[in-house]
Amino acid sequence: MRNPLRIRELHLLLFPPALWLILFFGLPLLIVLFFSVSRQDVYGGIAPGFTLEHYRRIADPLYLVILWRSLVMAAVTTVITLLLAYPTAYYMAFAPPRTKLILMFLVILPFWTNFLVRMYSFMTILGADGVINTLLLKLGLIHEPLSLIHNTFAVYVGFVYGNLPYMILPIFAALDRMNTSLLEASMDLGAGPIRTFWRITLPYSLPGVAAGIVFVFIPTLGNFVVPEILGGADDVIIGNVINRQFLASRNWPFGSALSAVLVFGLMVFISVYIRRYDPMGKKQLAAV
Repeated sequence: MRNPLRIRELHLLLFPPALWLILFFGLPLLIVLFFSVSRQDVYGGIAPGFTLEHYRRIADPLYLVILWRSLVMAAVTTVITLLLAYPTAYYMAFAPPRTKLILMFLVILPFWTNFLVRMYSFMTILGADGVINTLLLKLGLIHEPLSLIHNTFAVYVGFVYGNLPYMILPIFAALDRMNTSLLEASMDLGAGPIRTFWRITLPYSLPGVAAGIVFVFIPTLGNFVVPEILGGADDVIIGNVINRQFLASRNWPFGSALSAVLVFGLMVFISVYIRRYDPMGKKQLAAV
């Protein structure tokens, strides 16, 4: 029989975060939805009236191409980040305690600097007179500066650099709490290092991998800072379009419609993650 007092205490504990989510997530989302079905006035603001024309406008091939480009860039960024983050997280998880602390410090060190400042620093690194081109010219490896900025390559560099810690940390957290006796038992039963990795280590780390994919894919899809600073004319993604609709074009209803479609698409993505992976990864542990 449930204790009513205990249930009341749990409800009191849930009240502050629930209130925070309602005020700073639920309410703004409702405002965006209201704006997205409102008419645009002559100054770009909101006018009385109901319309779905802004959602129909999203079906324009121009915006569908941008949306597809955004999904592709977010997916490619997630894959590259995962390939770089997994070996790092694996080494951190099984490193000596002192080395583990040093590596953890290095992973979170970029957070001490503003993200915008870090992106502008890449202009110094990748520019025609930047560090890389200057070094290659002095070594005689190239005869003219390489085009390393204001293109898709620079956008991917910025995305991967900015999101790498968000992929490393959840994978490291999953591997760090792994029972190493499972690895020893696998080796004792005749499995080699590769087979042990595929049958034990990788399944155990899947909750962290899934969390890292969510943490990287979603922010990349809505990011507009990196393409704005490091990208070119062909690197505009959906985040840039939304930003320009609100600030440059002054078309709040259409910007809200784009934001609503993006938010609900991401909510579906997160729902799939929640249904597939519980927080403690029990489904994966049962399969090991």
